[in-house]
Amino acid sequence: MRTSAVLLLLIAATQVMAQADTLLSLEEVVVTATRQERRLGNITIPVNLIQRRIIQQAGSLRLKDILQEQPGIQLTSNFGTGIQMQGLNPEHTLILLDGQPLIGRTSGVLDVSRIAVAGIKRIEIVKGPSSSLYGSEAMAGVINLITENPSLPLLEASLRYGVADPDQGWGVPFKNNSFQQTEATVDASYSIRKLKVKHNNNLLFADGVSFRPFSQVRVPRPIHRITHQTSIQQNLGNKAGLKILGRINQDRFQQEFSVSNNGMIIDSYGRELNNELNIQPTLFFRLSEKIRLHTRGYLTSYSGDQLLRFVQKPDSSYRDRFEQRLFRIEEQIDFKKENYTITAGVGYQVEQANSTRYDALANQKQNNVSYVFAQWELKGGDKWISILGARYDHHTLFSGAVTPKWSLRYKAKPSLSFTASVGQGFKAPDFRQLYLNFTNTVAGGYSVFGTQDAIRVINALNRLGQIAELKPDFTKLTTLSPEHATGINVSAQYTPTPAITWQVSIFRNDIQSLIDVRQVATRVDGSQLFSYLNVNRAFTQGVETSFQWQLQKKWSINAGYQLLLTGDKEEWERIKQGKEYIRESNGSSRVMNKKDYIGLPNRSKQQAQLKIKYEDKESRYVYMRLLYRSRWTVANSNGNGVHDVQDEYAKGFMQLHITGGLPLSNTIALQAGIDNVLNYQDVFYLPNVAGRTVFVTLRATLESKQSKK
Repeated sequence: MRTSAVLLLLIAATQVMAQADTLLSLEEVVVTATRQERRLGNITIPVNLIQRRIIQQAGSLRLKDILQEQPGIQLTSNFGTGIQMQGLNPEHTLILLDGQPLIGRTSGVLDVSRIAVAGIKRIEIVKGPSSSLYGSEAMAGVINLITENPSLPLLEASLRYGVADPDQGWGVPFKNNSFQQTEATVDASYSIRKLKVKHNNNLLFADGVSFRPFSQVRVPRPIHRITHQTSIQQNLGNKAGLKILGRINQDRFQQEFSVSNNGMIIDSYGRELNNELNIQPTLFFRLSEKIRLHTRGYLTSYSGDQLLRFVQKPDSSYRDRFEQRLFRIEEQIDFKKENYTITAGVGYQVEQANSTRYDALANQKQNNVSYVFAQWELKGGDKWISILGARYDHHTLFSGAVTPKWSLRYKAKPSLSFTASVGQGFKAPDFRQLYLNFTNTVAGGYSVFGTQDAIRVINALNRLGQIAELKPDFTKLTTLSPEHATGINVSAQYTPTPAITWQVSIFRNDIQSLIDVRQVATRVDGSQLFSYLNVNRAFTQGVETSFQWQLQKKWSINAGYQLLLTGDKEEWERIKQGKEYIRESNGSSRVMNKKDYIGLPNRSKQQAQLKIKYEDKESRYVYMRLLYRSRWTVANSNGNGVHDVQDEYAKGFMQLHITGGLPLSNTIALQAGIDNVLNYQDVFYLPNVAGRTVFVTLRATLESKQSKK
């Protein structure tokens, strides 16, 4: 069946915006949208909920596996697997663990393939600017991973084995050239008097994707990922409680690749080692029925170490090490009366980084941030809820940022409700953009300089006669300002029966002072020198729709669709004024019209999902997910500097994932599935897609009699 025909069928089936993987009761509780527990029916902004049961039934191993199946989220493959929300880049989405930020981004990308979903109770996705509560990096929204609380005595273990072969189509178990995948997970909960403890251990041994030099043939390269998570909870009398979460993660994998840049081809091989630590103590205290206090501490560190050797020069090597630490203390107070709630907080954090790319590993860079936030929620009976909030962040490296937000939910009748929100988000310049001083010998010798050093370093090279040309953007180098975005979201939800939910959402984001990397000079040997500028004003806008239908008691259907439009505002103005030109395939040029303009690169205009699940009372189920993504631009191939219909594209694709499960006894369950049934592959633009993967999982659960009640 042709892709376009399948897309039309999906659109016809959906008609609405996807908000969750299951029909959601109004009693379900979310915390990310307001920083306090709220029923889903009282939330005034778009929120997606993914429960642990859905994560397990989908057979997801890492965060990227479950996020790629969510509407309005697109995966990127540069510098690890990143995510785009509402058309904004990965650096504009904040990823949290129990409300605290995960760190360790590479070129702005937090690799979601490194995050295990074992031990995660649910995932909350908030779309649209959320800096009024969470500060920097929340321009596009927030993804919050909520961990499991310690429970009554429980022991659960699972073992999964999968196999793939991108070249042959079907993998053969334990064959040398096949991609093997083994995951083991052990969960344990127990009590020591009033102290409740929960451990989660996850080990993943898999073959990642690598390339032989000058070849598209992929070869297995081992990946070892280990995650341990411990949660401790203690009640301190009737009014107070303490929870401590500790998490460690280690990744180790081998690499082999070939890079071409500036006419040079460099072949290299080696290894990468990443370590991550998270410690979160939280103290809850209830002063009265109306007033609650939350004291939160946070310590996290991340280190990445890469060592490569060159095939052409066996005696030479490349070493790249990055270390980052974040310390935070925060106090929050909630004051609740009959028709309104006030939430306010104050916090202070210290962020430090060391890197071989920042002059020398011993030179520590530091940014201190103090912040205050407040939110007023007013409830007008059963008809409407209004929330007004704002936050102020003061960074020592640049001026402060104020980010307000207002949202409203109106229930016209029990089956029909509307939400609207407008708010600002911001992203502070990171250490990379401020201090980076890096020459990539692995990829042709280009250099990137942070704005703190770019002018000084390039002028020094120019005096030594090493600069052949200073580009026009060199004169624009100055102190970076934070990026800002103003986002508007409007949605409607219609529930004609308890079994049917239909939703549509319209969004628009206007971005100011977007930080972009630009070439500012060229060396005499032809290698490029880059730095960062506040240059672009951009927009993203679109429509998301979903449809959820529970057929009888055993069948359910979820479908979603997103239409996304993006653009650079300066480019758009030049096109409207007839100042942009396009080169035809025959070599001739003409004035570009609006239909020729594609907008921002690396974004698909359309995507859709169709999910069908059968599940009976005995927990036997079959879960099918069909995913579609339209083509996207990857390079400006006709030389006009604007992305248009004549540029280079990555092809659109469809993926089909199928899982099924059944209980073998009261304690043991079996799951089997096939990821990427259609064997979609793109070795150039999505090389981390492993091809068709067949897997089997065994899960054993031992519960105490008390926990079963």
